[in-house]
Amino acid sequence: MTKRALLTATCLIALLPLRLLGEPQAGPYLAARQAAIASDYAAGSAYFSKALIADPARPFLLESAMIAQVGLGDFEAALPIAQAMVDLGLQSQLAHLVLSVTAANAEDWDAVIASLDQGREIGPLIDGLTRAWAYVGKGQMSAAIDSFDTLIEGAGLSAYGLYNKALALASVGDFEGADAIFSGAPENGMRYNRRSAIAHAQILSQLGRNAEATSMIDGVFGPQSDPTLIDLRTRLVAGDMVNFNYVDTAKNGMSELYLMVAQALVGDTPDDYTLRYARAAARLDPANSDAILLSADLLENMGQYDLASATYSTVLRDDPAFQSAELGRAETLRQAGKIEAAIEVLEALIRSTPNAPRVLATAGDIYREAGDLGKAKTAYTQALNLYDDADPLKWFIYYMRGITNHGLDAWPEAEADFRAALALRPDQPQVLNYLGYSMVERGINLDEALVMIETAVAAEPQNGAIVDSLGWVLFQRGDYAAAVGHLEDAASLIPVDPIINDHLGDAYWAVGRFNEAQFQWNRALSFDPTEEDAAKIRRKLEIGLDAVRAEDGVPPLAQVK
Repeated sequence: MTKRALLTATCLIALLPLRLLGEPQAGPYLAARQAAIASDYAAGSAYFSKALIADPARPFLLESAMIAQVGLGDFEAALPIAQAMVDLGLQSQLAHLVLSVTAANAEDWDAVIASLDQGREIGPLIDGLTRAWAYVGKGQMSAAIDSFDTLIEGAGLSAYGLYNKALALASVGDFEGADAIFSGAPENGMRYNRRSAIAHAQILSQLGRNAEATSMIDGVFGPQSDPTLIDLRTRLVAGDMVNFNYVDTAKNGMSELYLMVAQALVGDTPDDYTLRYARAAARLDPANSDAILLSADLLENMGQYDLASATYSTVLRDDPAFQSAELGRAETLRQAGKIEAAIEVLEALIRSTPNAPRVLATAGDIYREAGDLGKAKTAYTQALNLYDDADPLKWFIYYMRGITNHGLDAWPEAEADFRAALALRPDQPQVLNYLGYSMVERGINLDEALVMIETAVAAEPQNGAIVDSLGWVLFQRGDYAAAVGHLEDAASLIPVDPIINDHLGDAYWAVGRFNEAQFQWNRALSFDPTEEDAAKIRRKLEIGLDAVRAEDGVPPLAQVK
């Protein structure tokens, strides 16, 4: 270890709270490893810090401690660790990221470029665009354009280079040049996404072309309920000149770069890896609500609900994305089992935005999960009154209110809701299955139910619940042999479902396979059915299906049509 590296490591230890010193290290190390496996950044930060006391130069501990700090969004705490790794001669992509973000946040563009020149690289795309944005920050646009163009000419990177070049031009007031790039899509390799479309709309507004911007937004997104897009479109239609505020500084350009990378990585890399870039974007531009929302969503996916909730809370109330952030916070609370807290968030949001259908629909979902079906129905009804028929979500709200009415034993209303959903989405398999199965359970409209369920199965042949519905409608129609085949398929698709195994047992009994029927009923009991269902299954095991049907006043199997 060099003298400088030793000094850095010593200073790193000095930064730790005094209360951590002198504690045994085996426990913290093991706890830190477990926290890392669980992506528990709060615990990892504490435990890795303790473990570093005993072994301040161990690469694994340094990297892991840095991952934890970046996962928390605390780049200040990550900085001395990153510097220690560099001083130790350790190659770390994350350390280079932390140092670059720190320098860019301080707008020390010379340091950003020097770091790249010293070989502190992350990857060709990020390094190239970082250099370009650093030149923008230095006011050296010719050098910046050259750097952007180098990427544009490179294989596979042209779309990213073009997008960032357009933003850079717009950031210095060259809206014509920026529009020329955006207007060249998709022929030039660019594709519109949410952020690029909004950026182009702002650029067009700066050029006095609001009508064109509105038409572009409508063409890309169609009817939607995104608050940010609604706000933008409203201002465009009103004739306001919308400020170009996506990227107005080089620092914000760097933020957009990291968000772009994070969005590209979603689904292709582990969430904890993607998170570092989303956190970097939010660090450079705390008003970048998309970076905040993505960070929170990734944390939610990792089961870090408290940290996700805290991250959602950083979106400012006057930000158009505040509604989305609060909806996300409510969802994290729900997943954490804090239903009452989730309801409090949603009810506060309803009071502040009473005409927001997404909020009301989400409240309906939470009320339904909490068992308050009356409030759920009211919320869904209010949402339906606000949704336009063209909104792609309206069918789903009808569907959810139908389920709620079904739970309230209001069958006529439930059926009306399901049919309203099908009027909007005639081939939607979940609605077809739910309505068809409900009619089968009531012994009504069996021919129509069969057609509905067959259509649903054709759409989702690997959905065990829907395949079960097909088997069950055939059973209710008296076609026991055909029912057996479909119910066996359903049981193979969802082997541990008590209802499916119970249905298969009934079908086996109906075709005279009594031992197999009893076996399936016993399997059904092993998968924790409801007490009501369990009692009926035990009764079938005791006296047989025929006797149970007689007790229930149901026609004998041979007479079922």
